Amino acid sequence: MTYLDYQATTPLAPEARAAMLPFLDEKFGNPHSPHRMGREAAAAVEVAREQVAALLPPGGRTAFTSGATEALNWAIKGSKGPIVTIATEHAAVLDTARWAGQAGREVHALPVDGDGLVDLDAARAAIAPGTGLVAAMLVNNEIGVIQPVAELAQLAHAAGALMLCDAVQGYGRVPIPDGCDLVAISAHKIHGPKGIGALWVRDGVALDPLLHGGGQEAPGRSGTLAPMLCAGFGAAAALMASEADRDRAHVDHLWRIATRRLGPEWAVNGSTGRRYRGNLNVRRPGVDAARLISDLRGIAFSAGSACASGSGRPSHVLKALGLTDAQARSSIRLGFGRYTGEAELDEAVTMILDAAARQRMWAA
Repeated sequence: MTYLDYQATTPLAPEARAAMLPFLDEKFGNPHSPHRMGREAAAAVEVAREQVAALLPPGGRTAFTSGATEALNWAIKGSKGPIVTIATEHAAVLDTARWAGQAGREVHALPVDGDGLVDLDAARAAIAPGTGLVAAMLVNNEIGVIQPVAELAQLAHAAGALMLCDAVQGYGRVPIPDGCDLVAISAHKIHGPKGIGALWVRDGVALDPLLHGGGQEAPGRSGTLAPMLCAGFGAAAALMASEADRDRAHVDHLWRIATRRLGPEWAVNGSTGRRYRGNLNVRRPGVDAARLISDLRGIAFSAGSACASGSGRPSHVLKALGLTDAQARSSIRLGFGRYTGEAELDEAVTMILDAAARQRMWAA
């Protein structure tokens, strides 16, 4: 199968797998135990923490979590005051903010323009003194658009608010602005294992705990860490750092191949200038994306967020851009990266074009 769904998850890097294996066998100690096996496991966790933190801003603490969803829930529920976010955020932010709204916090979702970029004038009006938290995704998971997080952080700080950055899709690929106070990341989006993420917390920022218990992680997260997952995350992060230039060049090359093959009949959803190019979200009139995915069983691609698949609803991200229901349902997302081959991408695009042409012919 040709895998073109890198925004949903990425293939596990061989280096990450190798780093994990010892902790499945002889190095099975609890990293919070005081004996030698526990100390060895704890040392591995700290090595991984340093590797992950190397791609984050300076001046903060990195707490491992079960994933980015937990990290975002912790950041939002652990903060206080009114929340300002963006209409195109991931459900882990929007649903958590909605929960906070039901609990009595004021919540405001900023609109985006046709390119998917936040309206900064609306942001200036909404981020007023008294705002407690501003939450924005660095790279959108559905359309790859890079939001002006640095500018939003300046507005947040001027209002006395904290800046939360959902950097899941951008971590290791797009620089994370130093102005962030909280950053959520996930291992399985960077060729690491599933089941582990992290919340970076700027020094001096205090959050109420989300999980109560032993308080094993310094900023207040409770639960026994899995050294295996930490080691895999650390190895994947180290690889993202060492391969950054090569990965970027490869992704840009694949983007050019895909957009050239698709041609002008397929419109790109979202900005083409402010974008991570490993995410190609496109649409063509007369195409049924769900049927296209069903027909092409040999290609793994999607019509949007994996978290919303099967809902039957048009993408809230594409709708926020101003697309109609029909346009949203005719959109597909192709995600590629380090392990995507040029020839397999070319062949996959050919199959997509052929299947789309058959759809349009039968519909005529």
